[in-house]
Amino acid sequence: MRRRDFLATTAAGVTAGTITASETPDAETVAVPAASKPVVSVPRQGRLVADYTAADHRDRLRAIAFGTATIQDCLRRHLVTNYLPAQACYNLGEYPATRPWDPGEEDEAELDRLATLGVEVLQVFDDWNDSLRLFGGDKYSPVNREGYARFLAMARARGFKVLTYVSPCFLQRTDPDFDPAWSRPGDVLVVGYWNMARLSPASPGWRAYVLRKIARVIDEWGTDGIYVDGGYLMNRHAAKRAMPPAADEIAAFTETPEEDGAFADLLALMYADVKRRGGILKLHVDGVDKPRTDLATYDYLWVGEGVQSADAMREAVKDHPPYVVPCLDMGFTSLESIDEPYLHTIPFMQFPVAFGGRIFTGERGFVPGVAYHDDFWLKRCRDARAIHRENPALLHTYSAWDEVPGSPRTRERWGEWLARYRPLVEEGTRAWLGIRSSDLFAAPLPAEVVASAFANRRFRLAVANYGRTTAEITTASAWLGEGAAPPASRFTIPPRSLLLLEKPFDG
Repeated sequence: MRRRDFLATTAAGVTAGTITASETPDAETVAVPAASKPVVSVPRQGRLVADYTAADHRDRLRAIAFGTATIQDCLRRHLVTNYLPAQACYNLGEYPATRPWDPGEEDEAELDRLATLGVEVLQVFDDWNDSLRLFGGDKYSPVNREGYARFLAMARARGFKVLTYVSPCFLQRTDPDFDPAWSRPGDVLVVGYWNMARLSPASPGWRAYVLRKIARVIDEWGTDGIYVDGGYLMNRHAAKRAMPPAADEIAAFTETPEEDGAFADLLALMYADVKRRGGILKLHVDGVDKPRTDLATYDYLWVGEGVQSADAMREAVKDHPPYVVPCLDMGFTSLESIDEPYLHTIPFMQFPVAFGGRIFTGERGFVPGVAYHDDFWLKRCRDARAIHRENPALLHTYSAWDEVPGSPRTRERWGEWLARYRPLVEEGTRAWLGIRSSDLFAAPLPAEVVASAFANRRFRLAVANYGRTTAEITTASAWLGEGAAPPASRFTIPPRSLLLLEKPFDG
């Protein structure tokens, strides 16, 4: 569907303003190492509660007291700590390819642009490594060792944290290291150029192999952390549960659709290893899923692969434990407006990923000598390649997950929403997500309206209208909107839009 710009208005008819990065309260800049030329550093919030004055603590405690007194029930409560919401997936270049990608001045400029937008964390996908062994590497080493080291230096000079891709669940069946004893017969994933076995987390041989490999990736390339591609779904589907076990497999754990035994154990061991090194672990399981376990397995959870409905994804992930990083898979869904990703995520203290790096040209789908499966992934490559060859300036696509041809406005809008989101999730914020019962409103909220509260030195509300008609809400006292309008207690929320409010306190 055609995108449309979003305007939220208060009852007084004032257009909701957009907070720019320079207007974000307590903004500061990270000091970065000296570089050969000036670089743009990543903007950070003043996030150390230890630096609060007595007045700051008084304001925070007063805001929390207000929330405690007025909110009786909600979907989830959370204390915000160590949260980096501004994350982007970085495309290093095409893989497979006829020659390795090689970061240079184009990447320097792109990293500056991402820093200006406010990105804090960069995640690289599977194309960072040489999984087909085309250039002398493997799935656990870069396509271009010197080039990736150069990219990491570029990124860290700007204050970015970089999460390097690994997988404890997949290996090409053609890889010389692959042992069929590690995998259940027939448990494979064939997509695009990937012809992978799903490896059993209950296999001691696979564990010995992959944990050692991932530890080397962390030590050599992932000191900031790793992005973990899971995908082990054996317990979720009856047909898969009926598969015979791998030859090298020990049934040590309870395995049910509600409890991931071996998979969760493997993830928890990886997570502990990353935290021991002071890094970040970002996890993707599948679709909108999370690990079925009480064990600590991630800092951030990536969701959205193959999802066809933004509304359905919101409902599926709204109560996932923080912190969730949604990514609508644009090969399977479409957006009603440029602001839809933020409508679905911000009220549940989630923020969507951005895309950046080199343009996704689609050439990776047409490399001589590489065996492909003609599917949705190859279609994405075909569509991007056709546009890139006809008019490269029209292509603003950075991933097979991204829109084709995309728009530069998408990233601009991401930065604008980030500036509005950051004040809600400052370090030390107490959040009440999905308020069910409270004294904040003079009348019950309409059925399609959801409100969440965020208390720090200020008390703020995020109110979303998921319905397709205009909603009217009345608060129990006066609130400030984002514009210059005076405090009000009646607000109009257009269909499919988000309203941000702030509670004024005396003194």
